[in-house]
Amino acid sequence: MEGTVDGFRYGAVTPVAAYLMACLGGALGLRCIVRTLLSTQSWKAGWLALGAASIGCGIWTMHFIAMIGFQVVETRIRYNTGLTVLSLAVAIVVVGIGVFIVGYRGASALNLSFAGVITGVGVAAMHYLGMTALHVNGTIRYDAAVVTLSVVIAIVAATAALWAAVTIRGFLTSLGASLIMGVAVTGMHYTGMSAVSVHVHDRTGGSWAGDSPTSLLLPMLLGPAIFLLLAGVVVMFDPLLVLGDGDWNRPSPSAAPTAPPSGSLVEDQEVRVIHARAPQDPQWAAPHTPQS
Repeated sequence: MEGTVDGFRYGAVTPVAAYLMACLGGALGLRCIVRTLLSTQSWKAGWLALGAASIGCGIWTMHFIAMIGFQVVETRIRYNTGLTVLSLAVAIVVVGIGVFIVGYRGASALNLSFAGVITGVGVAAMHYLGMTALHVNGTIRYDAAVVTLSVVIAIVAATAALWAAVTIRGFLTSLGASLIMGVAVTGMHYTGMSAVSVHVHDRTGGSWAGDSPTSLLLPMLLGPAIFLLLAGVVVMFDPLLVLGDGDWNRPSPSAAPTAPPSGSLVEDQEVRVIHARAPQDPQWAAPHTPQS
């Protein structure tokens, strides 16, 4: 029997919350990466890692907030805890690979393409690994064409995000880029979910183990949410990101060459040299005035 799949059990609440978390992770990640571009003296690896973790946590949190609204009417849903945690690790690692490639090797077309494919495929792998953690009393099937489309969306979204990460520096432009990233990542998720169909087994069939969505996902979402909050505090109170590029990297006045002030010791010494040479050298003598 074909099950009734519903991805909007709570209406617009879960899609909107998922989108906002994706935007938050993207915005924090972009600002962390911008931090490495504003100052060559910053701890580049640390800021890139924080940015990758922020984006990865944002994507993972978006996915499982959206999954809270997913149901199959004819059967209960359970989640495998180990696979759920593994999907979070996959999200952070694959985003980190892409971020470190463009962070250290630059945003050339070749680097962006390579990093975008790795990150996009990794994000899609996180999504479908998270779906593998989902257990129902039935068989989950996927439409291959729609799955392929979701992977393409993930690659395009990842490439655009990496380009924005190393190109966009202003706060408002970073905010706009994060909003677009949120649309792309959330769109990839719901595109992938539209490929799902469930063939429900006989209701008297065997049982299956796992945790319910609310008992597993809500406590697990707390950790990444707290991390994003702490990352936000770090970004908001970092002086370089607050001041921007202009005031922080402006050379101090003491570094600029200055002319000796009038009446200085150097000028006095030059006058003394002129007076000392005047008696010996006619060139420095005072002009002769004939007497009448």
